[in-house]
Amino acid sequence: MNSKPKKLYANNQQGVGMIEVLVTLFILSVGLLGVAYLQFVGSFTNSEALSRSQSVLVAQQLTERLRASAVFSPLGKGLVVHNNYFDQDLYNFSGMSCASSLPHACYCLERPVSVPNCNDNVCTAAQLAAFDAYEVSCSAVAANPEIEISLTCEEDNDLADTDTCSVGSKHIVILSWPVENWQNIERTLNASCNVGETLPHDCVSVDVTL
Repeated sequence: MNSKPKKLYANNQQGVGMIEVLVTLFILSVGLLGVAYLQFVGSFTNSEALSRSQSVLVAQQLTERLRASAVFSPLGKGLVVHNNYFDQDLYNFSGMSCASSLPHACYCLERPVSVPNCNDNVCTAAQLAAFDAYEVSCSAVAANPEIEISLTCEEDNDLADTDTCSVGSKHIVILSWPVENWQNIERTLNASCNVGETLPHDCVSVDVTL
């Protein structure tokens, strides 16, 4: 029996069209932009969180130094610290100069000669205040070079004494740093963080009573 030869049919195959390629590239590009956006937002948020966390630690550090250096008031009513702790010129490397733009690299890798060495030497109360101010200033700029620290006194309870911050008064530690508005959304600013500031600042504030 003769069998008829089978006809061979060519399969119609088509390559991926240009439109499909363009659509795929578009979807991939949108996905990559989304990933980049999330990374950018994450880095922005992490920077803010790092500044705040570091400021909390430094505020606690200064609080501990104040308590460690406190002495009884000459009036015998309680504890006070040396008046030099409230000299703002001792903080944030005021009056110092350096070619480097980063304060930690400029002032903290090696102690300036103008700062007393209270680690190796016995210091007076005034020298200890200058040393502590320098140490906490270095700790502040370790995470963010724009963080600044201040110490003020509120409610000076005894105007008859010579203490800048009398017994029972509040010692206010503030660490502040400049911030930016995100996506043109105005921040709700803390008024205590922006006293005398022209740009918006955020801050950490700690009240201490010795």
